Order: sequence, then structure tokens, then C-alpha cells
Amino acid sequence: MFYHLLFPMSDEFTFLNVFQYITFRSAGSAITALIISFFIGPILIKQLRKSQIVEQTNNRGPISHKSKDGTPTMGGIIILISLVVPTLLWSNLTNKYILLVLFSTIFMGIVGFIDDYLKNTKKTKKGLVGKYKILGQITLGLIIGSVLYFGDQFRDLGPVTSVPFFKNLEISFGIFYIPWVALVITGSSNAVNLTDGLDGLASGLLTICAISLALISYISGRVDFSDYLNIIYLPTAGELTIFAAALGGACLGFLWFNASPAQVFMGDTGSLSTGAALGTLSILLKKELILVILGGVFVVEALSVMIQVGYFHLSKKLYGESRRFFLMAPIHHHFELKGWKETQVVIRFWIIGIIFAILTFSTFKIR
Repeated sequence: MFYHLLFPMSDEFTFLNVFQYITFRSAGSAITALIISFFIGPILIKQLRKSQIVEQTNNRGPISHKSKDGTPTMGGIIILISLVVPTLLWSNLTNKYILLVLFSTIFMGIVGFIDDYLKNTKKTKKGLVGKYKILGQITLGLIIGSVLYFGDQFRDLGPVTSVPFFKNLEISFGIFYIPWVALVITGSSNAVNLTDGLDGLASGLLTICAISLALISYISGRVDFSDYLNIIYLPTAGELTIFAAALGGACLGFLWFNASPAQVFMGDTGSLSTGAALGTLSILLKKELILVILGGVFVVEALSVMIQVGYFHLSKKLYGESRRFFLMAPIHHHFELKGWKETQVVIRFWIIGIIFAILTFSTFKIR
């Protein structure tokens, strides 16, 4: 909105030329996201508590988590508002990348909201039935994949993804690009959802990933930088920097209230929407495989659940009794039961997340 309203006036007021710069608008987007989250956070938390939209652990997680009962949930609304509003204010709303990533984020935000609503308002124990949640994720992926594959405005990009550590190596999926996109979005949204089990864990890791993707977006949209780093140049993709900056600001602002002891949890409204945002950003930037490195903690969290479930069923067949590979899954609970304090797990996982982010950027020159 600011871009469309103020930049056209730059001929008369030269200082308005700053609105043409992605760096300026990205900074404005991140700061706006922070301000909005700080403003609406206390209001929404108070309203959620008043409406009794609160967490009920129901014996999920370690026994120590029982103390979290009564904490307001569905706080992902804070993230969504703090993300969408700055993006609308600071970005070029005719940009094809912005429209697609906004659609993806809002779509999964609605799916997550329905799940949270059923669990916490209608008191449906499991919320939205798992198969319907997966159906929503796959549907979104198929829509995004089809738009990218068949849409004339995306034909120049091609159904490809870059391979880290290898120079000029790309994988072309052809028509299988559509299910590939569905897999990435489903996987990323579920991975963030599974990671959101400790105070500040998911929101801190999301902030790290968002800041990293903002830098990658900016580099990808600059022909000089992308050529120097030998990555795919994507004209106008630099506009995604504004969205990613807003995502980072929104998650950082939410972390203010989600840090231990948490005043609010993001719920599926936040975890599914932000996970879809990460997945969609990586798809649009042709960095799906890079996301596996950047979001390494999310990947490990998801794998730990898959290993736990798989081993549980396999051991039943092999030994006649079900056994656990981890003390508890996702893996952050395993370390809690090993004696780590919750804050230790969170901060150490953040450190690992930062290491993964550094490794991600190192792949651009290790070729």
C-alpha cells in the first residue's frame, strides 16, 4: 500500500524514492510486524484467556508440562496479523511471488484456525481430523504446484530446484513438480507443527529461518549477487524479502510472549501457517533442498516422530512387544526426560538452528 501510494509521488517529492528500495521496505516491514505484535499481543492474550481458549495437555508430553494447562493458545493469530498487515503495507501487491506466498500462508492459517477452534472452543478432543488436515495441506500444495507449472507468468522459471554443494546442478521434475510442491508444503507445515512443543522453541527457530530466507530472497533477486554466488537468478523475487522480513519480525514479536514461561502458545493456527510460509518461500526461490539444511532442527524433529512410530510397530513384530526408540518423541521431549531443563533444550536447539543457517549460506560458495 505504501509502495503504491507513495512511490508514484517520488517525481514531486524526491525523498519518496526510498520506497523503490527493497532494503528500506524490508526494514519497514520487519519493524511494523514487531510493533503490531507488541500492540495486539496483550489484547489477544487477554481475550483468549477470557474466552477460555487455553491449553489442555491431556497427558501429552512430560508430566512437567501439566503446569502449562490453562495457558492461552491459538496465539498464531498474532503472527498472522503481524505478518499479513506489514506485507500488504510495504510490498508491491502486483508481484506474483507475494500473492502466492500470501495465499499459501493464509490458506494454512485457516486450516490451523479450524483445528484450534474445534479443539479449544468446541472441545473436540483431537480437533480437525488428521486426514482432513493432511488433505488441506496436500490441496494447497497441488494448487501452488499447478499455478507454478501451468501459469504463464511462471513459465520462465521451470519446474526445477537447485542442488546444494554442486555448481550449476538443478533437478527438473517435469509434471512431477506438482506433487513435489505438495510434498514440500505438507512436510514443512507438519515439521513446524511437531516442533512447537516447548516455550519459544518453534518461534525462535522460525525467526532464524525467516531472516535467512529474507537474505536469500534479496540475493536471488539481484543479478549481480546471484551471479557471484552462482545461484538461480529470479527477477522480481527480491520482493519476497519484504514478506520474509515481516515473518521474522512477527515471529520475533510473538517470541516476546512465547518465551518461557509462555504467556501464549501459537497453536496450529501459527505452526501450520508459518510452516507453509517457509515451504512456499523455498519453492518460489528454488531452494527446497536448501530448506532441509536451513530448517535442519525442524527436519530432525519430524524424523524423530517417524522413527519412533516406525520402531514402535517394527519392534512389535520382531520382539513381540512394542518398544520406543526415544524416551519420547518429538526429540525435544526425549532430552527433557534425559534431564535437560526446558530452557536448555530450547536455547541449545536455537544454537543448532543458527549453525544450520550458517551452513546454508556456506553452500553457496562450496561448489
